[in-house]
Amino acid sequence: MPSTIIIALNSAQPLTVNRLGYGTMRLPGPEVWGEPANRPEALQILHTAIENGVNFLDTADYYGEDVTNRLIREALHPYPSDLVICTKVGATRRSDKSWVPFNRPEQLRQSIENNLRTLGQEQIQLVHLRLMGPGAVPLDEQLGAMFEMQREGKILHVGLSNVTREELETGLQLGDIATVENMYGYAQRTTLAHAHGHNPGGEEVLDLCEAREIPLIPFFSLLHALPKQLDKIGEVARRHHATPAQINIAWQLHKSPWILPIPGTSSLAHLRENLAAAAIQLSAEDMAYLG
Repeated sequence: MPSTIIIALNSAQPLTVNRLGYGTMRLPGPEVWGEPANRPEALQILHTAIENGVNFLDTADYYGEDVTNRLIREALHPYPSDLVICTKVGATRRSDKSWVPFNRPEQLRQSIENNLRTLGQEQIQLVHLRLMGPGAVPLDEQLGAMFEMQREGKILHVGLSNVTREELETGLQLGDIATVENMYGYAQRTTLAHAHGHNPGGEEVLDLCEAREIPLIPFFSLLHALPKQLDKIGEVARRHHATPAQINIAWQLHKSPWILPIPGTSSLAHLRENLAAAAIQLSAEDMAYLG
């Protein structure tokens, strides 16, 4: 099982990261809004992640708002030379905490400028364009704005998030797509429709990502699995003296060398547990049993 993954492998400036990142979405308060319930612990989580080899952080300026970016800067700036901070644009938050599109070209530029300011960077190494579903600004206009900012040097690499297979195929025709960030986990692998829209699944694009050597970065990888107390996950966890969360993460790491998990948590204890999952070696029999 490879311990690292290369982002933008075929570009002039590839990025090599360790193959367990950290997603910061759980750090703000309830509903991903406001300051952390325990600010010192949130800062310690970021320190501990870096101290234990994490060099890929996933954030967005609409987490909080701006809360995770400000925490990252407070905890880690000046940043380690090998740290890759990945952010997302394409959405924003209203005062009622709703999530709405923010994806017109001028809005995308505003978001990039805000991320640069709050993170204290001159260039963001990786930015995911989060697609917000039907009725949005046409994809070619959104990506056109992203590629323009890439040419200006504000963005190093461009990725896509929350994309269907058709949207990914279209994006690949429009330019270089470095990464894909979709919902994906052991218990929920395909598209999930819900009251607020839908989340395309990682399973539906994984083979295309593998063929193009594009890392797939799963979000909500534990959200749909842990409440279900899945029998097979529990059995494998007992065999390895591990927790179900750890086996969920280990399954992703073994599923494909092109998957880069970013499990998030607001608990320092759970962070340490998640990081330990990278050392779990699932056998071929384990993987066949889990399916």
